Amino acid sequence: MTGNRAIAYMGPKKLEIQNLDFPKLVDPRGNKCDHGVIIKLVTTNICGSDQHIYRGRFPAPSGMILGHENTGEVVEVGRDVLFIKKGDLVSVPFNVACGRCRNCREQHTEVCETTNPEVSCGAYGFNLGGWQGGQADYMMVPYADFQLLKFPDKAQAMAKIKDLTLLSDILPTGYHACVEARVGTGSTVYIAGAGPVGRCAAASARLLGASCIIVGDTNKERLALVKKAGYEVVDVSKKTPLPDQIEAILGKREVDCGVDCVGFEAHGHGPSAEDDPAAVLNALLEVVRAPAGIGAVGVYIAGDSQAKTKEAKKGFYDIEWGKQWVKSPSLTTGQCPVMKYNRGLMMAILWGRMDYLGEVMNVEVIPLEKAIEAYHVFDEGSPKKFVIDPHGSVRE
Repeated sequence: MTGNRAIAYMGPKKLEIQNLDFPKLVDPRGNKCDHGVIIKLVTTNICGSDQHIYRGRFPAPSGMILGHENTGEVVEVGRDVLFIKKGDLVSVPFNVACGRCRNCREQHTEVCETTNPEVSCGAYGFNLGGWQGGQADYMMVPYADFQLLKFPDKAQAMAKIKDLTLLSDILPTGYHACVEARVGTGSTVYIAGAGPVGRCAAASARLLGASCIIVGDTNKERLALVKKAGYEVVDVSKKTPLPDQIEAILGKREVDCGVDCVGFEAHGHGPSAEDDPAAVLNALLEVVRAPAGIGAVGVYIAGDSQAKTKEAKKGFYDIEWGKQWVKSPSLTTGQCPVMKYNRGLMMAILWGRMDYLGEVMNVEVIPLEKAIEAYHVFDEGSPKKFVIDPHGSVRE
């Protein structure tokens, strides 16, 4: 049987390409997965969440295989799989979900009760249930009939694969953040973070009908990319306070909706700002009008060994809740239930309703051999979205 190259996390900013055995239809606890399939990876993306792991700020064991944004071709099918067939091209939601528990039945696949024995949340390529990531040649996917999104036409999908590869995580995540922030026709929205998730959120806000979409960041290259794609931008590394910068664009100091695509590695505002994991949430509470709608999909954790304070290391943050409570804020956090949105977003892509995605996402396709270098470049703040093509499927 063929081998299986994979990107392994070995410690902070230490990755290596390992040669693994070909995957089996077995879960991390040794149980047989007759409901699963093996897929040959066509694309597997490097995500901002992977960067939290890469930097050593999201706790993960040495040797863990990375990669939760996966798209591939089915090459082996378990005995109990009825609807997914060998040869199907599929998108894999990053949430590992059984489809059987109460939460899955209520469309909360981000908090499946059965796929992680330690907490109600399973995910590929995280320290969340031991599921192998997909930055590899091959991977196993359980509960295939429930989990996998099959593309209706393989040739049509491959023609738009640079957009469709985003369906496994960041496009539904950005869309979910906008939905929870109550973005709608004519809304004004401020999106914190011009990384790939923030850029997907901006594209999602456009799909949802927002009027003025403002994206904030400190990275000049990312802001330039977003501005060129037709969105408004603010530079939060400037001395000018965020409400003043918003007012210069909108004529008002507040927006209708706010989105957090940064998370716990946030910095305060200004040219000399230091790490402040509460900075983005406090900024959003300030600039979103009452009643405040905020979708916070940026990652927050307990266990960040590099946090500046003892409280922050435990995941305790100084949120100005008492000051902003009077605005009746609605704040939704946590991972995105990808399956709630991925089919609709797939159809929007296939039928040309999101043709503007490519300009703002700036995808670069790379071979698996260049993945470790790409992690470093991404960590330096590159405006690119790196997509790994292990078998040369896209480059062909």
